[in-house]
Amino acid sequence: MDKQIKRRRGGPRTFNREEAIDIAMRLFWRHGYEGVSLNDLTAAIGIAPPSLYAAFGSKAELYREALDRYAGIPGALLNLDAASTQDEVVAAILRQGADAVTDPEGERGCMVSSGMLQCAEEHASLALAVSKRRDAMREAISEALGRWLDPDRSKSLARFLVVVLQGMSVQARDGATRGELEEVIEEVLRIHRVG
Repeated sequence: MDKQIKRRRGGPRTFNREEAIDIAMRLFWRHGYEGVSLNDLTAAIGIAPPSLYAAFGSKAELYREALDRYAGIPGALLNLDAASTQDEVVAAILRQGADAVTDPEGERGCMVSSGMLQCAEEHASLALAVSKRRDAMREAISEALGRWLDPDRSKSLARFLVVVLQGMSVQARDGATRGELEEVIEEVLRIHRVG
């Protein structure tokens, strides 16, 4: 990963904070929170631990900022209002999700879907924050489906679609291609039409 480090005359080195968040996001996305050490972060960003703490407060706070940055990357919930039928919105969610988890510009899989599923006890509050992001994704899908379905049915279908999206994320991490995920999507759409 490219990094931009500058030395000020007579002072400590500085770094590009936004780029540091991008670097951290990639590391956390690829290896998970517990798979990235403070040394990994400081080496990749090009700063000493005290500078990281001064800029972000802690590794956990940097992770939270990385999650916020990740949330700004196009994913499975774009332009759902443009769909004119329930089938169109389901297909859009699944296809955009498959695009996101196999995008060659990013890492494989979804940082939120697979983030903090298991963790040490001292990171439980951070895991809860990631879980809430997964809940928010499910609620957004349910809301999009609510244009056609009653609340209970939209919640149920949203949960099903999130399970599929999370499964596609894992499959992408394991090397599944976009074409292979399209086969999964076609199966889901067949089941959805029959049901």
